Amino acid sequence: EQEKKEDIPQQIEVITSRIIRENNPQSTADALQNSGLIFVQKSQMGGGSPVIRGFETNKILLVVDGIRMNNAIYRGGHLQNIITVDNEILQKMEIIYGPGSVIYGSDALGGVIHMLTKNPFLSTDSNDIFTGTFMSRFSTANSERSAHIDFNYSSRKWASLTSFSSHFFGDLRQGNIRNNAYGDWGKCRFVAVRYNNKDSIIENQDVNIQRRSGYNQYDMMEKIIFTPNKHNRHLLNLQFSTTSDIPRYDRLSQMADNDTLKYADWYYGPQRRFLSAYNYQNTKPSAVYDKFHFIVAYQNIEESRHSRKFNINDLNHRIEHLDIVSLNADWEKNVKKNEIRFGLDAQYNNVLSTAFSENILTGETSPLDTRYPDGGSTMLSLAGYVTHTTEISDKFLFHDGLRYSFVSLGANFTDTSFYRFPFNSVSQRNSAFNGNIGFVFKPSEKCHFSINAASGFRVPNIDDISKVFDSQPGEIIVPNPNLKPEYAYTGDFSISKIFGNIFRIQTTTFYTLYKDAITTQPFLFNGQDSIMYEGTMSRVVANINAKNAYIYGFSLKAKVFILPSLFIASSVNYTYGRIRTDTVDYPLDHIPPAFGRTSIRFTVKRLQCEFYAIYNAWKHKADYNLYGEDNFSKATPYGTPAWYTLNLRTSYRVNSIIELQILIENILDINYRPFASGISAPGRNLIVAFRANF
Repeated sequence: EQEKKEDIPQQIEVITSRIIRENNPQSTADALQNSGLIFVQKSQMGGGSPVIRGFETNKILLVVDGIRMNNAIYRGGHLQNIITVDNEILQKMEIIYGPGSVIYGSDALGGVIHMLTKNPFLSTDSNDIFTGTFMSRFSTANSERSAHIDFNYSSRKWASLTSFSSHFFGDLRQGNIRNNAYGDWGKCRFVAVRYNNKDSIIENQDVNIQRRSGYNQYDMMEKIIFTPNKHNRHLLNLQFSTTSDIPRYDRLSQMADNDTLKYADWYYGPQRRFLSAYNYQNTKPSAVYDKFHFIVAYQNIEESRHSRKFNINDLNHRIEHLDIVSLNADWEKNVKKNEIRFGLDAQYNNVLSTAFSENILTGETSPLDTRYPDGGSTMLSLAGYVTHTTEISDKFLFHDGLRYSFVSLGANFTDTSFYRFPFNSVSQRNSAFNGNIGFVFKPSEKCHFSINAASGFRVPNIDDISKVFDSQPGEIIVPNPNLKPEYAYTGDFSISKIFGNIFRIQTTTFYTLYKDAITTQPFLFNGQDSIMYEGTMSRVVANINAKNAYIYGFSLKAKVFILPSLFIASSVNYTYGRIRTDTVDYPLDHIPPAFGRTSIRFTVKRLQCEFYAIYNAWKHKADYNLYGEDNFSKATPYGTPAWYTLNLRTSYRVNSIIELQILIENILDINYRPFASGISAPGRNLIVAFRANF
């Protein structure tokens, strides 16, 4: 049985399927962004990289149905993997703020996003049940055409849930209302095309249409549940997601020094994620446990990058294949007022990286340097943990936990003709203890205080120690096998209070000491500070362990009930981060500007309306990390301007079966681009959706 939110000392937010359905997001990344609880960066439309408390990508942990999505090549830049989870079949998303390493292990420095998909439901009588849902949606900003259908067939002891979603997105239209002070920032003026086997540049007839940004996606899921008796449950979970090629818009819009486009082609190949998992649960009490649960899972992932420079006939292909096997086992036991949980966790990653260059005129291929070691890479993680909760009184709870983890990895460089590395292989073995301790005080049902201290860790992965990649124009990341694990030590203090069932407020402040932080800094490769990469002289940088960094901030949520059917809600989040130096502390990358969401919502019988604003503060140039992943080249000379959008959504339930939804996003058609993003956000967007239950 899951714990109540108010009984947990860590800050936790839950985005339910109802909220997701009402907001009609195009992807799971958009579902997070629309909530006002999470900042999301995008380098292209087919992506979305969540940020929690200034941590991003491989420094936060993505989990789906209890299974880690983070793998050995999750990078420190920006990730789009979260879109491979279908938001239409989500039951809820739990956002756990702050280190979550005791339960979840490595990578959970800033927090955890746990996505739980819907389960089949069993029949409560002797009759078999067949039900389902259907959704169809159209959006004007990118000519979205999405559809979803799922079927649930159930009997008393077993049930099946089948789900399928398809999404077709055209080129994205950005807002038209600009601040003249920033000139042509964000305008898509030119497009690369190919005529008669030659590259050409043509003018874009509508500078607000971000050409070559559209893509398609398909998601499927099958779950089968079997309950032979009330104490045992078996669940088979199969998930598959794939896309078309996804254009990397930020690279396709990049200009070269000779006033031409730098790239004629730059796209991610189809991003494929396959998951198969067997989940077993036993709730028959024994001397050792009251509940036992384990998951064994296999994931197969393929991702690729394809690029061709303008007026060059060689198309470069870099392909990554991953096989991941995992096992998680958890036991739970209640002893008087003490709840004890202990578990074991094992993960194995196998990475195969290949690359070749293809002449698009002749079809001839030639060798190409791989993104990761061409001799193969492996990563093994073993861990055990225990947590304890005791109810000291009806008003006071105490939480504590401890985890030990061991991680080993190895990578082999077979072909070193491209780069003369001073090594042919890399291997590391790291171990870590981390823990948490927290208190919850509830003086009344309407008042809640909590304090929590937790440590998190992240061991270097294959991406950290062995990648060769141009992270931004004129800059190349090279391997650094001497990296050490990084740690986060965080303290939280939260207060929530309800005043007379009319006003609710919740606030959390935090401070994180970030030790041995892995950040991107200038580096020497064989004594050189610059080397040639794909025809461009590039400054050498590498992932290194910084001395120390710190992050602090707060979040505030408030809700005012004017009438039982009318309320105002608002949330604000602020984060500040710096790397300590011997002189002036330097900005830590991935720190978003202050952001939030404010809405007014009312319900009248079958009609529901919400008028809301989403907003971001300035990110000034002085707060950018110019060596990391803040993408200052995609901002204005002053940084990323503050922005806001006004939005309206309505839904009308025709009957118990049919619901119609109409949304207008960015009503004022404001042109804006979120911090660190390489593509401008949608302009005015009309969304029409039809939903049905059967």
